[in-house]
Amino acid sequence: QVQLVETGGGLVQAGDSLRLSCAASGRTFSTSAMGWFRQAPGQEREFVGVISGIGSMTYYSSSVRGRFTISRDNAKSTVYLQMNALKPEDTAAYYCAQPTWSWMTISAMQSGEYYDYWGQGTQVTVSS
Repeated sequence: QVQLVETGGGLVQAGDSLRLSCAASGRTFSTSAMGWFRQAPGQEREFVGVISGIGSMTYYSSSVRGRFTISRDNAKSTVYLQMNALKPEDTAAYYCAQPTWSWMTISAMQSGEYYDYWGQGTQVTVSS
């Protein structure tokens, strides 16, 4: 059974940086892509980005591209979301998610239905 635990959320000011971590248990971590999603109150869940199983490929939503970076340390079974130049509109609960595949089509990777395991989320609040 896979368990995902996100940490690193908090309250920051616009323009600040924050790094989220997602620690995974389970033997399939190094062969699985890892995705990050976010959900603001009253809004639908939004895809943030994804990294391939070995970390050689990443893809980001247009709203965070150039500001956010996903990386992973397979030895530690941990994936990271480095968030720079934060904006108030980045305020949301952030979730990591693990599928059973290493890479898929862009459209599929942006859909939460293709991910099998989810963390409990960590709140990020950006004040203006």
